[in-house]
Amino acid sequence: MQRKSATNRVLLTLTGLVLFGTGLLVLAGGADLYRSWRMTPPAGWPLTAPRDVLLTTADRTRWVDEGWWWPAVIAILAVIVLLALWWLLAQLRRTHPGTLPVGGESIVDGAELREGALGDALASDTQNLPGVYGARARMTGSSRHPEAHLDLTLAPEAEPGPVLLALSDGPLKRARQSTGLPLHARARLRVSPHKAHRAE
Repeated sequence: MQRKSATNRVLLTLTGLVLFGTGLLVLAGGADLYRSWRMTPPAGWPLTAPRDVLLTTADRTRWVDEGWWWPAVIAILAVIVLLALWWLLAQLRRTHPGTLPVGGESIVDGAELREGALGDALASDTQNLPGVYGARARMTGSSRHPEAHLDLTLAPEAEPGPVLLALSDGPLKRARQSTGLPLHARARLRVSPHKAHRAE
């Protein structure tokens, strides 16, 4: 989930930068800003005046009579379309387990557990551990390979090592037993803010 979100952010950022730069270029040329602000654009810079075009007629028709031109254009467009379809299908792919079986080795037919209910139960069970001030849990992955992401807020005096050991031996072990699945988990720890004590 995090990898997909990061990839989407990078792609959207790059696309936005390209569109923003192109828009500024067209705006500067169309509004004749170079002449108004007495600026000299670099040599060969496109769209420097309102009547300029991005590609001249000579540029547009330079390679049309070459035998490789149209196959190359079609191949590039096909690659772009395939990449767009791949990205779209990647967005539609489920990144949450949905429902999980209940019962471990003796699975009850028709009994399923929603990912949200498992996350709530895991968070509630974790919050009862010694040294844990607050807990949140969310589920990712598939129904066969679920993964729990836990955000734990520890009490100021709590030690991370014993808390993680208690988490593994308690709530996570019970969640694995109830679903019968190798539930992987990632925990992020933070310490509860507290007021400084005055030393006398």
